[in-house]
Amino acid sequence: MIRMLHRWPGLLALALLTLLAISGAALSVFPAIERLSAPQADAGQTVAELATLVAERHPGVEQIRRAPSGRITAYWFDGGTPGAAVIDPSTGNDIAPADPDPFERWLTNLHRSLFLDDTGRLVTAGGAAAMLILALSGVMLVARRTGGWRRWLAPVRGPTDGRLHVEIARFVVLGLVLSSVTALWMTASTFDLLPDAPLHPPMPERMSEQTGFPPADMDILRSTSVMQLRELSFPYAGDASDVFTLKTGQGTGYVDQGTGQLLVWSNVTAWQRLSEIIYMLHTGQGATALGLILGAMALGVPAMGATGVLVWMRGRRGRPRLAHNSPASQASNVVLVGSEGGSTWSFAATVAKELRAHGQSVHIAPMKGFDPRRFPVARRFFILAATYGEGDAPASAEGFIGWLDETADIPAAPLAVLGFGDRSFPAFCAFAEAVAKAAHAKGWSELLPFDTVDRQSPQDFARWGRALGDVLGIELELAHQPVVPATETLTLVSRRNYGADVQAPAAILRFATPSVTLWERLTGKGFSHFQAGDLLGVLPEGSDMPRLYSLASSRGDGFLEIVVRRHAGGLCSSQLTALEPGSSVQAFLRRNSLFRAGAGRTPLILIGAGTGIGPLAGIVRANRQCRPIHLFFGMRHPGSDFFYGEEMPGWQAQGRIARLVTAISRGARPHYVQDALRAEAVAVTRLIRDGARVMVCGGRDMAAGVADAMTEILAPVGLSPATLKAEGRYVEDVY
Repeated sequence: MIRMLHRWPGLLALALLTLLAISGAALSVFPAIERLSAPQADAGQTVAELATLVAERHPGVEQIRRAPSGRITAYWFDGGTPGAAVIDPSTGNDIAPADPDPFERWLTNLHRSLFLDDTGRLVTAGGAAAMLILALSGVMLVARRTGGWRRWLAPVRGPTDGRLHVEIARFVVLGLVLSSVTALWMTASTFDLLPDAPLHPPMPERMSEQTGFPPADMDILRSTSVMQLRELSFPYAGDASDVFTLKTGQGTGYVDQGTGQLLVWSNVTAWQRLSEIIYMLHTGQGATALGLILGAMALGVPAMGATGVLVWMRGRRGRPRLAHNSPASQASNVVLVGSEGGSTWSFAATVAKELRAHGQSVHIAPMKGFDPRRFPVARRFFILAATYGEGDAPASAEGFIGWLDETADIPAAPLAVLGFGDRSFPAFCAFAEAVAKAAHAKGWSELLPFDTVDRQSPQDFARWGRALGDVLGIELELAHQPVVPATETLTLVSRRNYGADVQAPAAILRFATPSVTLWERLTGKGFSHFQAGDLLGVLPEGSDMPRLYSLASSRGDGFLEIVVRRHAGGLCSSQLTALEPGSSVQAFLRRNSLFRAGAGRTPLILIGAGTGIGPLAGIVRANRQCRPIHLFFGMRHPGSDFFYGEEMPGWQAQGRIARLVTAISRGARPHYVQDALRAEAVAVTRLIRDGARVMVCGGRDMAAGVADAMTEILAPVGLSPATLKAEGRYVEDVY
């Protein structure tokens, strides 16, 4: 429900909110310009002195106003002709016309009413309401994504557009709530929907009915500083029953024009004070710095609108089209999906299809943002969850365990958890297992014991389906066919061979980048955008299970490059290492936004061994700004598998590598990359204390050894790989 409240107002009102935000940001600049350009009164100058100066130059003065910016404007009649000017308070001289800036006036009318008068004001109020809904629902979604309010500022991961959306929201949401609430208040006040306090005290019943007392001698004007002045209105010429009206930040009073005595005084009410504060907060008038800050925050709206649309489009692309998905309020079976790359969704679709074949209603949804109140008639819940990295939540399940830990609203319907992973990895189905344990600890009843599917095994999935059928009393056969991503043909243009001397054939394979359409460039599909560290999914002949390889190149290089070692019995690696220039493969691109060098000049510590050098070499190649990069590379023998050995000296000469440390594992003194790290412990510690980011790529055993070495190196300074990971400064691409 919260996600829907956040998504649809944003998509439907995007153009209006962008217009209001940009125009509001532009208007926030004018109070600052006015403050800087207007002459300011001296702190000791009184209203009596100012009135005297102005009256000497304009005997027909009717009113003097002081704006929150300090600008003073006088209005007068001269021979029946009205006049107005900005006044220099030190001299009373005119210094500029009082007419408002035409562009500012045009922009104000656009922002307030879209040039549609009351109808436009109602439309902009609707935009403010949509902004308030977006801001409040966004706050709750960010809290869910980060695992609770206490982790509001915790690092977020995932695709760049999603991370930018959250990061921007964190810093602008308070300003957007403030702007939208104050806009709604001002609209309600415009349409007299709020209690109305009298602006002026009642006129006195008894006056001297005399004229001519000079303002310079009036006690109330002599005791009032110009800094307090809001407005001074002069009596109408020749009307003895009229009075001076003085308005300050403290209240409003009437002064007898014949005696100079204060006749009536009314202090500002709490309601009027609140209204003034709200006006100041929304317009920035009287609080220039705050206005500029809120204006800058408003510029987050178009940025979040753009990233939000990208997130929505990616979400629609990332999920299969779920035909016949029952409404959440009517589904008796709810399948929650935790997926990083999208494959788990297709297993969920298979479950739903078979259950529907037996007359069951099924709703499929992501684990992220789960709210049991959406499913009032659910009789059972299923969680199908993959694991990301070393036991982390996949993209569509972020925040779920945090919700479990904090909620007291556990569904009464039982739960079955099925994990998807690769048993050869140490963290096999660790996230799904953590979900099952957390649910059990919360008292969520169990429909089936926790189970797993290894490497998308149709046999494992069918076995689980039969167990589910036994519990439901139906014959359930889950025959799943993996959904293969759409592929493109890549042609090999060159290869460099390595590893023959150590009986481990390997090659650097360079493919031509396929052509992309304009639509692909605009939407980011296909091979339109990629960076070193993204993944190339290669579909071997005779198989529907792709193999993923880390890219050693970026789009700007003009080619796709991977480093491949042939493995005994490896279908894909055998085919790739046998390719000759001119041959082709079927492949697709999968972005890996978590394995990024990031922007800035922060030092990088790149650690890799064997073919893990691929994406690290791509990062070095792209380092045209000569960011400090310290590369630790482990190989078997420099004469056989020193990948990119030809390029390394040139990269060092160009400043793309600050330091290269190699480790040789074959020879008289075997030396591994973790040994090289220990030997450079002092330098590594200094770099990390200075903010360096660590990137590790290679086999699981190597990565585990590196983590152990880093734990030893960093322990004396109170750091560890775990703390660096929590800060987003230690990332791994492990296979």
